[in-house]
Amino acid sequence: MKPGRQNVILEIISEQDIETQKQLIQALSERGIRSTQATLSRDIKDMGLVKQLGPNGAYRYVVSGRASDEEARQKLKTIFRESVISYDLAQNLLVIKTLPGLASAACSAIDANHIENLVGSIAGDDTAFLAMRDAEAAKELYRALSALFER
Repeated sequence: MKPGRQNVILEIISEQDIETQKQLIQALSERGIRSTQATLSRDIKDMGLVKQLGPNGAYRYVVSGRASDEEARQKLKTIFRESVISYDLAQNLLVIKTLPGLASAACSAIDANHIENLVGSIAGDDTAFLAMRDAEAAKELYRALSALFER
């Protein structure tokens, strides 16, 4: 069911400018597929869909161009240098303070780097929490983040 639904989502966004999840749920319904907003959100994340400015000036869902590992590392460096105010270690957690509205971008950049022993990340407006598997893994990531600021 999931692969079929995701294939239909790809068809829909290639045929129509879909700006919201509500519009996408409606388009799926018109094709006989029922979906909740939570399921749709997971599909969007799994499929790597992002909103991109379309030719008509409105944002629409598109398939993300997946960045290479080196591009992901460069993006992380840029985001950290331009948005992170501070970061600190608390046992197996890293707490990152950013400029307002940029914590999600910081988490997204970190997630794109597929960091070993990163269990999960969560972002608010200006604070991100990174849960590492253990305290030693958190220390290693802390040292790696420190290196981003030194260069």
